[in-house]
Amino acid sequence: MERKDFKFISEWIQKDSTVLDLGCGDSTLLDFLRTNKNVSGYGFEKDIDKVQQSINKNISVIQADFNSGLGQYFDQNFFDYAVMTQALQENKNPDKIILEMLRIAKEGIVTFPNMGYWKNRLQLGLFGKMPISNSLPNNWFDTPNIHLCTFKDFEGLCEDLNITILDKKVLNSNYNSDNLLNFLPNFFGEIALYRFKKS
Repeated sequence: MERKDFKFISEWIQKDSTVLDLGCGDSTLLDFLRTNKNVSGYGFEKDIDKVQQSINKNISVIQADFNSGLGQYFDQNFFDYAVMTQALQENKNPDKIILEMLRIAKEGIVTFPNMGYWKNRLQLGLFGKMPISNSLPNNWFDTPNIHLCTFKDFEGLCEDLNITILDKKVLNSNYNSDNLLNFLPNFFGEIALYRFKKS
């Protein structure tokens, strides 16, 4: 069953477009977009087992680490969209990855957990412990996350990199939204979805 955020991502992607999914896993998103938007594209994944699952779905996948491998595979503006879901915070250099996404695609879409979510602040501020939540389920010692950020952090980075944010959605861990999330997104929002392009 596809994640609920795939529906929101799908709303931002034009029919019959080309998509690169960075850290595609078993290519559930690409499969969803192919079925619902008739997209074509590639996945990029380093886990060989997940690559095999993607191949079983008839999805084209490159088995490599996109932290070091994108430049050798794709020319400028090769895709309409480059997408990365829940993996930005796992990258060694998120700023470089975002710029690389916008080199190979006309638009970028990322989703990530918000470190500024009020329950995360409470756990860190009141109990002095790294937060564990639905969107951040790992302990500090076994988490893949190495560059956690808030909505404001990401927006500040986009400003520094001369990137225009085209759209944004603020969701809870069930991928739903409400007025409270939109009123104070950096405090109440648990998951961020951003669509952006070069300014």
